[in-house]
Amino acid sequence: MFKILDRYIIRKFLGTYAFAIVLLLAIVIMFDINEKLDSFLKAPLKATIVDYFINFLPYFANQFSPLFTFIAVIFFTSKLAGNSEIIAMLSTGMSYKRLLRPYLFSALIIATLTYTLDAYIIPPANVKRINYTNTYVKNKRVDYGSNIMLMVAPGQIAYMSRYDNISKIGSRFSLESFDGNEISSRLTAQSIKWDTLYNWQIRDYVIRDFRDNREYITKGSVLDTIIPFEPSDFLIAVNDHEKMTTPALAEYIDRQKSRGVGNIKSFEVEYQRRYAMTAAAFILTVIGMALSSRKVKGGIGVNIGIGLVLSFSYILFMTVTQSFAISGMTSPFIAMWIPNFIYTIIAIILYRRVSRA
Repeated sequence: MFKILDRYIIRKFLGTYAFAIVLLLAIVIMFDINEKLDSFLKAPLKATIVDYFINFLPYFANQFSPLFTFIAVIFFTSKLAGNSEIIAMLSTGMSYKRLLRPYLFSALIIATLTYTLDAYIIPPANVKRINYTNTYVKNKRVDYGSNIMLMVAPGQIAYMSRYDNISKIGSRFSLESFDGNEISSRLTAQSIKWDTLYNWQIRDYVIRDFRDNREYITKGSVLDTIIPFEPSDFLIAVNDHEKMTTPALAEYIDRQKSRGVGNIKSFEVEYQRRYAMTAAAFILTVIGMALSSRKVKGGIGVNIGIGLVLSFSYILFMTVTQSFAISGMTSPFIAMWIPNFIYTIIAIILYRRVSRA
């Protein structure tokens, strides 16, 4: 059961966290408007507000949730220490371990909110935001592909010379089926058109079946069939991973790995990042509390300065390791969790120092 003191700290923590988000988002809005003013003037006002800003602000706030968490802890804990409130709490016999309880509970609320938004709510909203930026700001869609080859199912390899995602038509298509190391059939077509899900329409096709040391040929003009792949499996844009919920992201990664698709590092990094950012709320809360729970010469400004340096170094560290994972220098898991491992050690050292002081 939480006591009055616990509720007081939780209220201060979450209130400062919300205030930090609102303050920084106001600054971000001004910079974003200044940077994209020409694009905003070309777009309808309703689309700019509803499709872009309403979806961009939660996305940005959640991306920098560890920063907001750290600033909130540093700010309100420094004020408590400056007003000698923490000294009064400890003088009653309260231990640092006990004092940490409402902090960790607040971090749990933030971590749960961060993960829920990241995993289920923000990805569908990102679809509208990214469509807006592709239309009015900078188009990052991938609408064309060439020399596409992938394993659509065990023992089945598909190839297209070129695919146009605007017309949904691919040219010079082939589908080869293997029985062990031997080819069992080969379908070739002049063109193939995607309908929905795995539904494809094949035009001007020839099917060669190899059975009993003989070749059987079937020709036709149009064939509606199901082939287990779709354009999103081979036309991959830089921000496609931001549109997927966490379960859909995990399913997509597994499916692409089974097909031998190699350019999915950004999807794997995004999947690990969502969990790593959730854990960061607890780690940075402990560091912030340990740093700012004692009075220091120079007042609250010193603590806020140290807190900003540490929080930005954490985000920079994660950005650098993320680039290592995308380039293939390390695995996405290691890249996203190394900052948490290192800052966990820092948190333990700082906490032990302050609890023994």
